[in-house]
Amino acid sequence: MTDVLTEKPTSREVVKGAQKMTSSEAFVETLVSNDVTDMFGIMGSAFMDAMDIFAPAGIRLVPVVHEQGAAHMADGYARASGRHGVVIGQNGPGISNCVTGIAAAYWAHSPVVIITPEAGTNTIGLGGFQEANQLPMFQEFTKYQGHVTHPNRMAEFTARCFDRAMSENGPTQLNIPRDYFYGESITEIPAPRRVDRGAGGTKSLDEAVELLKTAKNPVIVSGGGVVMADGVEEAKALAERLGAPVVNSYQHNDSFPASHPLWAGPLGYQGSKAGMKLISQADVVIALGTRLGPFGTLPQYGQAYWPTEAKIIQIDADHTKLGLVKKIAVGITGDAKAVAIELSKRLESIELASDATKAERAATIKSEKEAWEQELSDWTHEKDEYSLDVIEEAKGEEGNWLHPRQVLRELENAMPEDVMISTDIGNINSVAHSYLRFEKPRSFFAPMSFGNCGYALPTIIGAKAAAPHRPAVAYAGDGAWAMSMGEVLTAVRHDIPVTAVVFRNRQWGAEKKNQVEFYNRRFIAGELDNGESFAEMARSMGAEGVVVDNLDNVGAALKEAIDAQMLEGKTTVIEVMCTRELGDPFRRDALSTPVRHLEKYKDYV
Repeated sequence: MTDVLTEKPTSREVVKGAQKMTSSEAFVETLVSNDVTDMFGIMGSAFMDAMDIFAPAGIRLVPVVHEQGAAHMADGYARASGRHGVVIGQNGPGISNCVTGIAAAYWAHSPVVIITPEAGTNTIGLGGFQEANQLPMFQEFTKYQGHVTHPNRMAEFTARCFDRAMSENGPTQLNIPRDYFYGESITEIPAPRRVDRGAGGTKSLDEAVELLKTAKNPVIVSGGGVVMADGVEEAKALAERLGAPVVNSYQHNDSFPASHPLWAGPLGYQGSKAGMKLISQADVVIALGTRLGPFGTLPQYGQAYWPTEAKIIQIDADHTKLGLVKKIAVGITGDAKAVAIELSKRLESIELASDATKAERAATIKSEKEAWEQELSDWTHEKDEYSLDVIEEAKGEEGNWLHPRQVLRELENAMPEDVMISTDIGNINSVAHSYLRFEKPRSFFAPMSFGNCGYALPTIIGAKAAAPHRPAVAYAGDGAWAMSMGEVLTAVRHDIPVTAVVFRNRQWGAEKKNQVEFYNRRFIAGELDNGESFAEMARSMGAEGVVVDNLDNVGAALKEAIDAQMLEGKTTVIEVMCTRELGDPFRRDALSTPVRHLEKYKDYV
């Protein structure tokens, strides 16, 4: 038998001019035209005729355990590479399994193309096997939906979906009746079209420069748009011209290098106090490539830090996001990199009010960062009453199990510079925001505003497939880990080695903290006690499994796992035994002190 996954492609050169081809050939050649080399999904009869020629076209289909994982892998692949991530599955249940992963990609602005073969045209509407109306499923989470209306239009719709994923910065859906993979026509494969976004309009740029002339304390918020535009160097140049501190927008810790003197850390939940204090003093905020999402600017650590009197210059490639969340003074529709270049050029020879205070502000930035670093170093465990009780109990029941913050600090210190990290949703993963620092873009992958569990492992597998030369690490709590740990099989089976750190605190921590804060410690459905070891489960799936219950071993375990990943091609699961102490509640903004009127509920306050 031939292993087609290892076959060398017959040719990666796209056929030229109009030629006779089948619909499957038109589909596959359009994928080649868009430089697709990897896809994620589970094989199915709905697209088998096209799948049969993936290998000679140089396309690898990575079979996954579950289609949600495939969508997350496509997301990670796109975010790590800047290219399309592609996911495909069987019509009906295979496609419906992808909804959560595509929703996460939508909020990450990832150019993911989901290919959704559907029931054949001769049986649609009869309630046949695996039939579903697949377009409405993704309507809310795609930038464009292409439905192939005739087999002869296969290349047209396929190309449009790939073009729009890039131009719209988000997922698109290519819906194909399964019988349309068959048939012949004279077809010409469209060349990819890419949008030149430019640096914005002259009027808005002039207005921005006028504001910046008189700004005494400008601050830059560097967002995901900077990463997607490959504009970190240009953001640095703009910050240096202004002497402005730079904060990362929520869950975009890789949008500015942490070693730079002007970097001040991430905003939002469990972010940097230094960054929050510095932006609270701003008179002008440059929101560079960010929509300023509401969750990323909420009060934190008891501080409402957003400068309500500051004038905002917002730069976004999508004009509909300008002024959507915050009132702005100037809105610039343009590419973050191009706008940063243009602003730097216009400001180069202009005298600015902020020039006179550059040295003073640099000293303030340094001082605030040092104070925050010291606080983090001293913040070895949570200090609220509940956590103190937990720590006391742990001494008797669990020995010296590990405080999450101490673990996160040890992991931070052991990370290689070129690392890629994905985080799941949850309490410890959110606390990790303060400890995740990066030197280059396309390094940090988080579930963003959708906030779904089961994200980290499959996403880092996709990122590793796109960048096999880079170390890849996933963080997950035990609850979220259980949702996706089956994808360890995918990493092992298909030689995509990654390292996973599982924080085992035996609870749904983020929601349990809400029960501590608002519901008088009435714990319902939050406990995850079980005797099985995740490290043992990993070993049963062919990976390495390590249990860490001593702080001195955390850094060494991570370094050994990364060495095994990079030198031996091995996947490792590190199971870290953590106490049950919890950080700040995740959704204090969305909860209220309970009120009860009925007699039988009077004690439940």
